[in-house]
Amino acid sequence: MHDVASRDREPDSTSDRKTANAPTDEPDTRRQRSTRLFGLGAFVLLAAGLAFGASRSYSQQREVMATAEQIRDFVPSVRVATVRASDATVLVTLPATTSAFVVANMYARASGYIDKRYVDIGDRVKEGQLLAEIVASELDHQIAQAEATLGQLRAAVEQAHANKNLAQVTWDRDKGLVEKGWVTPQQGDIDRFTLNAREAALSVAQANVAAQQAQLKVLYQQKAYQRVVAPFDGVVTQRNIDVGDLVHADTTTGTFKLKSEFQNEKNALWPGQFVNVRVKVSTVDKGLVVPATAVQRGPDGSYAYVVQPDSTVKMTPLKVGDEAGDSTILITSGLALGDKVVTEGQFRLKPGSKVEALAPGQAAPATSAAELDKLKQQNPNQQQQRGGRRRGGGGGG
Repeated sequence: MHDVASRDREPDSTSDRKTANAPTDEPDTRRQRSTRLFGLGAFVLLAAGLAFGASRSYSQQREVMATAEQIRDFVPSVRVATVRASDATVLVTLPATTSAFVVANMYARASGYIDKRYVDIGDRVKEGQLLAEIVASELDHQIAQAEATLGQLRAAVEQAHANKNLAQVTWDRDKGLVEKGWVTPQQGDIDRFTLNAREAALSVAQANVAAQQAQLKVLYQQKAYQRVVAPFDGVVTQRNIDVGDLVHADTTTGTFKLKSEFQNEKNALWPGQFVNVRVKVSTVDKGLVVPATAVQRGPDGSYAYVVQPDSTVKMTPLKVGDEAGDSTILITSGLALGDKVVTEGQFRLKPGSKVEALAPGQAAPATSAAELDKLKQQNPNQQQQRGGRRRGGGGGG
């Protein structure tokens, strides 16, 4: 009976042991499950990152390939001209300065400071009109000193005149006494020579006054030069002074090496302008001419891009002659009659480039991004050639 009771209680003990061990096994199971979930999530993220990176790299590679294809297939548009034969007029361009038929350079005749200026460039003036005034304090002081000296000399003349009169009276009185023997001949000689000396002294004093008056006249004339006036009716074309400037007496003059007269009815030109004069030298019969813009300049000399039958361009060395009329240049060698040369858009080209010629009057298209990338890939010699053309223009090769 006790055994039965013991066996009946055994299942309960086993159940109790399972119930007691359950809380200890559950945290381990959860920890293992969390570790597996974390590892799976990291793998998913890594796989997603790799997939995104591969997709982005593939997209960029496709863009690069597309851009490279655009650059490879890009055909620049250029303007061309045909080499033609013409009776070219050889011209020489010379620097020159325009000048009026009557020109007066107003230089300062007195040294001093500009006190007032009454006109400016472009103003029309009348003969005798006051243009500017000069202040010369030193000149005023010189005039005052000269006037004081003149006063002293005039006083000396009066004194010399009085001395001469006294000597004259003395001689007139003693002359008769000498003849009668009442005064010695020696005294008579003294009185006579004293009179002659007084007369000479008077002449010297009068000459000193005249000289000082002439000096004062010069100073007064210099004083008048402090007023700068117009010598005739005209237009002010240059002004090299301003109020407060220090000026000096100046007699500078200019010369002309070459002079040509022409009408200026519409007043398009002003005296004093710097211009380029084109002089006809000779005429070349049936000379080959091209627009000046077709001639480029590089390290090896002048050249031009000649369009070939397959629409590619060839860099052709040239020997150029003189400047001709209508903005053209004579070509002495390198081109043939009828050749087509590029006159606009050379900076887009290199030897062998394919081109599309623009129709007359057709505007050039805007530079695209693909073209810009292609220009960046050009070699430095191409850049130097363009720079050389700008510096050298259409010079000979």
